[in-house]
Amino acid sequence: MTSQIQPKPLKGILPVAPTIFTETGAIDLEGNARTMDMMVDQDVDGICILANFSEQFLLTDEERKTLAEACLKKVAGRVPVTVTCSHFSTKIASERAKHAADHGASMLMLMPPYHGAALQADDSMVEHFAAIAKASGLPIMVQDAPLSGVKLSVPFLVRLAKDVPQVCAFKIEVPFAAAKLRSLIAAGGKSIIGPFDGEEGITLMADLDGGAIGTMSSALLPDLIKPVVTAHAAGDRKTAAALYKNILPLINYENRQCGLRAAKAVMLAGGVIKSDHVRHPLAPLHPATREGLLELAREVNPLALRWGK
Repeated sequence: MTSQIQPKPLKGILPVAPTIFTETGAIDLEGNARTMDMMVDQDVDGICILANFSEQFLLTDEERKTLAEACLKKVAGRVPVTVTCSHFSTKIASERAKHAADHGASMLMLMPPYHGAALQADDSMVEHFAAIAKASGLPIMVQDAPLSGVKLSVPFLVRLAKDVPQVCAFKIEVPFAAAKLRSLIAAGGKSIIGPFDGEEGITLMADLDGGAIGTMSSALLPDLIKPVVTAHAAGDRKTAAALYKNILPLINYENRQCGLRAAKAVMLAGGVIKSDHVRHPLAPLHPATREGLLELAREVNPLALRWGK
């Protein structure tokens, strides 16, 4: 359906950047710029913006454009930037993709089109991704997450990768992710260039064992997750497991107790940003939950807890 390009694989740690707001809920462009600088200093291999963990569904279309342009300009090619362009409308997703490409994005990430219990992965979804690929000319990562409610089978993902070669990366966040990664890699072969772990790294070791070449965590502790990925890639599983064991309590607390609010809370405590505001209907962290998070963060001392001090 599209030209037979050979996308450049991204690997390693590609964390999601939170969207920073003021206490009144306005976009804080200065805070977002500082976040980009902090994430580069975390020695990440790339940054993902406007994802679910960026509160993308709480942003207006104009805010999305403003943030995409500001973040890409601030990063200025220091690391690759992935822009999330998920939308039910093929036309809107394609427009978002072209805008990202025009402003310097290196890759796109999309969930399948959803909003409807009867939606299935079928020809129309292949056409959806093909249109976005044509509009942008960029590699595409498929986000296989429960949030979409659309079941993406291994045969469908393999078909998608072969029919639309720009679809080359796959962020697997469903239950039994490691098993799905193994099956996807075995069935897709060279078409599966970028199998990735997600969900804050809560199943990272199993997913690396399953063939993931990287992870898309939050901005909370990528500087501490990267050594796990690096050691595993070098064949030193014992060291990777020991490093992961040390940070797993914080990853677990983020995933199970805080969600997207965790990174902001730690960044606020670390002087990176002035507010950890989340937009309604999301609620702020309970003070006890916040203290539990910071207690665990202080034990491992991620850069986000000290970057701005």
